[in-house]
Amino acid sequence: MQYVTLGHSDLNVSNICLGSMTWGSQNNQLDANEQIEFALANGINYIDTAEMYAVPPSAQSYGKTETIIGHGCRSSCDI
Repeated sequence: MQYVTLGHSDLNVSNICLGSMTWGSQNNQLDANEQIEFALANGINYIDTAEMYAVPPSAQSYGKTETIIGHGCRSSCDI
């Protein structure tokens, strides 16, 4: 995996990110956990949590991505 420095910070992020816009609407916690584990195992170290790409934002899904990431990263993420 290739990494780049994020702006003027000391953070290095992978060139590929894990998109999560379908979590909570099209994918459940188990799906997300598997995707997070796969991404981490392959060197991906950041997750895009935006909900506004292919589908319009929904009041029913606000915050679900972040909640799913929190539950999924309890044992997998080094944060």
